[in-house]
Amino acid sequence: MTKLSDLGQPIHGKLHGGEDIPEEQHFYPCPYCGQKVDQRDLRQVFWHEGPGHEPLEMEQGAEIINFPNRAK
Repeated sequence: MTKLSDLGQPIHGKLHGGEDIPEEQHFYPCPYCGQKVDQRDLRQVFWHEGPGHEPLEMEQGAEIINFPNRAK
């Protein structure tokens, strides 16, 4: 399984336009594997763009953030 650190140093993305957004809006579920992707780390974004990939392995000290389901 691939670890996030296997992808190299963090590549920080920037928010373009608008104001700061709430923390939970920096994440989206990957349509292929379902793992939450932090859009501020472009390594994660690039990894999850390819179909057929596996989820990234969580590393010691990494934290999984779970957000409550919101009614639509």
